[in-house]
Amino acid sequence: MKINGDITRNVIEDFLYHEAFLLDQWKLDDWLTLLTEDCSYHIPSNDAPLSEPNNALYLIADDHRRITERVNRLKDKNAHAEFPHSRTRRMISNVQFCELVNHSDHSLETYVVYANFAIYRHRRDGDIRTYVGRYENEVKRIDDKLLFSKRKVFLDAYELGTMGLVSFIL
Repeated sequence: MKINGDITRNVIEDFLYHEAFLLDQWKLDDWLTLLTEDCSYHIPSNDAPLSEPNNALYLIADDHRRITERVNRLKDKNAHAEFPHSRTRRMISNVQFCELVNHSDHSLETYVVYANFAIYRHRRDGDIRTYVGRYENEVKRIDDKLLFSKRKVFLDAYELGTMGLVSFIL
């Protein structure tokens, strides 16, 4: 299905798969290049998933600066929760390339993209955790590059206990 010229669902899927590859390989600096400077990255608690970060507890409510700080901490050997870092494997599925958000600046295109995910996290102690959920993304096309401007992660877990162990990037 071709939408708006050369941006197709296949292109969007490849973009999401590329992001998953970078995160699974812990190429975090490369992953940062996929984000706009004004990006937001939110993970609401599962008891209030439709809330906003200014009026509810969020597991993560980051802007570009905080995401960069998170990446720097994750790469630090003193970050005991992630050194040696977890091995992760991300499965992305059910990608829905839903809509084009209209802007007055016609050189800027923003797409709403939904996808399901399963992330398997393997730790050195042999513990394997599975994180399952759904992404709601806004992806901007800027100078023929796709970049994430917003991500909201909805986790399917009913209990928050293991979510406190999310020290890596979902």
